[in-house]
Amino acid sequence: MLLASVIAEVVLASLVLIPLVLYRLKTQRWNRLTLDYPTNPIREKLTILLPIWNESLVIDKKLSDLKRNYPFETSLLVIDSASDDDSVVKVNDWFSRNEGTFSTTQLIVMPERLGKTSAVKLALETLAEQNYQGLVLMTDADALIDDGAIIRLHGWFADSSIGAVGSSTRRKTSLNGEMEYRELFEQLRQGESKIDSTPFLEGSCMMWRHGSFSPSKLNTAANADDAQITALIRFAGLRTIFDSEAKFTDFAPSTIDGQRRQKIRRAQGLQAMLMTIPKQNKLVKSGKYSMIFRYQKYLHLTAPLLIFSAGISAIIRWTYVSISGMPVGQEALFHAGLGFLELTVLVAWLTNRNGMRLPFINTIGTVFTGFEYLFISRVRILLGRQSNRWDQHTDTRELMSGN
Repeated sequence: MLLASVIAEVVLASLVLIPLVLYRLKTQRWNRLTLDYPTNPIREKLTILLPIWNESLVIDKKLSDLKRNYPFETSLLVIDSASDDDSVVKVNDWFSRNEGTFSTTQLIVMPERLGKTSAVKLALETLAEQNYQGLVLMTDADALIDDGAIIRLHGWFADSSIGAVGSSTRRKTSLNGEMEYRELFEQLRQGESKIDSTPFLEGSCMMWRHGSFSPSKLNTAANADDAQITALIRFAGLRTIFDSEAKFTDFAPSTIDGQRRQKIRRAQGLQAMLMTIPKQNKLVKSGKYSMIFRYQKYLHLTAPLLIFSAGISAIIRWTYVSISGMPVGQEALFHAGLGFLELTVLVAWLTNRNGMRLPFINTIGTVFTGFEYLFISRVRILLGRQSNRWDQHTDTRELMSGN
């Protein structure tokens, strides 16, 4: 019984850690490649898409942040998801006080709140009805975009193979572990972009070619509209890349529980996207992107279940030992060695998820905390809980308004 549980735990953990390490090594190798920025200027039109819901506290600051000198024709489209504060009044007031800032301004007010993905879908359908030809920059109300970032993103589209470009976050937080969590995933996105494309971009500041996918294919019952858009554009044959030099600032929830809730919601949206991508698409079956997509699907959907199963095997082993007594001989060595590794992982996980940082093992904690969020989101999906509507993080708006 003891040996069986040891073998089960080692096999299950290996099925997660070996692919994870191999993929990490692959992306490190890919990051040594170059992704040349286009040098020929373009004059494509740009529409800035700003979805909002109850953003009264930050909307003036956000709109003022978008007030810039653009070297190309730029319009602003704000879509409100039935706010019950004075967000709409403030948007209209800002429009009247800043006439001429954009080529055109438009405000769409939805009659009811259906979630951000529904709002984005409606906005893109509206642009299609207006026969809009150009680029779309989607940004969140609680994100401040660096000077030059929008122009840099725009410049990538001089390359006709590029369909979408995402930017890098400069996250303001007082909690340990958050920056390492972000940096880990941004390194993966950068490597994926250099070898082919990344399946995930950050919707707080991303740009794409309008018309490169059909808005009807967006799953409005799920969130992570940015990842959905990224995948649909890549499956349409265009590359989707991450640019670490185009940056924006956002504000992390100020509490551990708030950050956990945010990450679980994000994880659920990514998993929903990975589960609903059509298997018949040729890019899922062959090429570099196929490999990237398979790794991400495995790590997001299968690996969390394997890690949970490995944990159950450990509990069974310790239960057996507590009843039968400590083993002797070779079994004792197996048990002790595995127990030391379990203790290391447990300490790393508990300290990381509680916002503490320990040298040498913080990365381990970041990885296992990520798997915890993925497992919880998998359970939420199995229980039929949707993630397209969520309670707003008011503390992030307060941080932004006072910044």
